[in-house]
Amino acid sequence: MAITKPELILLDLDGTLVDSIADLARCLNLALTDHEKCTYDIEKIRDWVGNGIDKLIHRSLTNTMDNEADMNLHAKVKESFMNYYRIAPCELSDCYPGVREGLSTLKANNIILGVVTNKNEEFVEPILEKLGINMHMSIIIGGNTLKERKPHPLPLLHAAEVFNKQPAASLMIGDSVSDVNAARAAGFQIVCVSYGYNHGQSIQDTAPDAVIDSFLELLDLFEPAIC
Repeated sequence: MAITKPELILLDLDGTLVDSIADLARCLNLALTDHEKCTYDIEKIRDWVGNGIDKLIHRSLTNTMDNEADMNLHAKVKESFMNYYRIAPCELSDCYPGVREGLSTLKANNIILGVVTNKNEEFVEPILEKLGINMHMSIIIGGNTLKERKPHPLPLLHAAEVFNKQPAASLMIGDSVSDVNAARAAGFQIVCVSYGYNHGQSIQDTAPDAVIDSFLELLDLFEPAIC
């Protein structure tokens, strides 16, 4: 379906703009090894990513999606993970193909861009800067920036309020059911990428307004079209 050309686009980070799984897996496995816990291959960890660091660590310690680990152990593994990730949050990560070109075109068409992610805010700017896309972003909202995170609509509504934009004139681009649910609750349009981290489920099942394989396809969705 066609998407009304937005005045504001909010973008998820992991699995949407950036393929970050290799760095996340590396740091998680180092943290688990520190505490003599099982490590996992990258594809297993890929299915756990998308709901923030706390969830990722609970999942790795219980090998389930929803169970919670002992809180003392969780705190120790999280501290180790954070130490490793602070040192090198973007050693192996890179933008997905088409992202840099797509962002440049959107910005050239005077669309306000921002990042809304469940990753802790302290890691977001270093990653964007390392990958050379930080200059495109007018706002960064991390998982610990506000009192709520996706799938709650607050981060999206907060960004729209900052720029005095109506939700109906705004678009969320993400890769997971959390992005879809946040967008729907906020009254945003929602486009998803096909290649991201959605816990092993097809993003088509969440019924976004459109699904794209590359950011370059995004430009053809808008009415009126942009170039």
